[in-house]
Amino acid sequence: MKKITIAVDAMGGDHGPPVVVPACLHALKHHSILHLILVGDSEVLQRELQGRAYDTSRLTIQHASQRVEMDESPAHALRSKKDSSMRVAINLVKSGVAEACVSAGNTGALMATARFVLKTLPGIDRPAIVSTFPTQSNKNMRMLDLGANVDSSPEHLFQFAVMGSVLASAVDNIPSPKVCLLNIGHEDIKGNELVKQTAQLLQAVQTVNYAGYIEGDQIYQGDADVIVCDGFVGNVALKASEGIAIFIRDLLKEGYTRNWLTKLAALISMPILKALIKRIDPDRYNGACLIGLRGIVIKSHGGAKTFAFAHAIKEAIIQVEKNIPQRISAEVERLLKK
Repeated sequence: MKKITIAVDAMGGDHGPPVVVPACLHALKHHSILHLILVGDSEVLQRELQGRAYDTSRLTIQHASQRVEMDESPAHALRSKKDSSMRVAINLVKSGVAEACVSAGNTGALMATARFVLKTLPGIDRPAIVSTFPTQSNKNMRMLDLGANVDSSPEHLFQFAVMGSVLASAVDNIPSPKVCLLNIGHEDIKGNELVKQTAQLLQAVQTVNYAGYIEGDQIYQGDADVIVCDGFVGNVALKASEGIAIFIRDLLKEGYTRNWLTKLAALISMPILKALIKRIDPDRYNGACLIGLRGIVIKSHGGAKTFAFAHAIKEAIIQVEKNIPQRISAEVERLLKK
């Protein structure tokens, strides 16, 4: 079985090596084909690995003398942090040493650096951030863009639809993914010009299974396989969703720990509660893809803990196995020939 090598930005995120290192060891334990390159301050990483059991042939360290701070401007990171753990990890993908990069670092800097180093695929103007959402129908839904582009054009949203459709088809094994545009209503007269013009572009092609508009209250119903929107709207929807999941979890905890009677009720309903919390847990959906690049880059949530970061690595493995950039490139080329 072919091995998969992933470069991990070990210094990125809110927690850095104390979370990234155990997450990498967890991933290695559960994926026998996986090889990881920890990128960052070698002294810090060796200290974090000290006393931990791991296969040195499957986990190596690539030294990087700098790190990108979470509040650093993308322009400054791109210009002044050429030996950052983020930049070095992406360079490893560019050179072919690694097949994917995973980082919990500064989103803007990661997008700017990845776009500068890897470039976009032919026919793709801008990369987008796409992630998986849970749904009531118990199937995954993919949504993009989640924050990479806040000033998209209809052509950009059309490209996002194509990329999202290819991703859903490849990863979720859906022959013809149902693609919808996020809007404020179902009627043709609803929405701004960006949405209306994008709808016209999608209606004009048969390679994308465009199913019309979808409203915010339908995101979790499972009616769509892919939902397309601009980065501003998508990021608001993502953060609101994560906040609601935490809100529901905290409300349940508060309600069931109020007194001995509610604690007893919690004990009786524990299997249902665990299933509910698992279903809406944002950690299980951690790992957003910077789609549209000539290489695979996965963005983990900055505050991700061990389990969540390990899930981002798992997402990178899937993307490599499914050859996502190559599939998108082939589909875009086919569209451009028409």
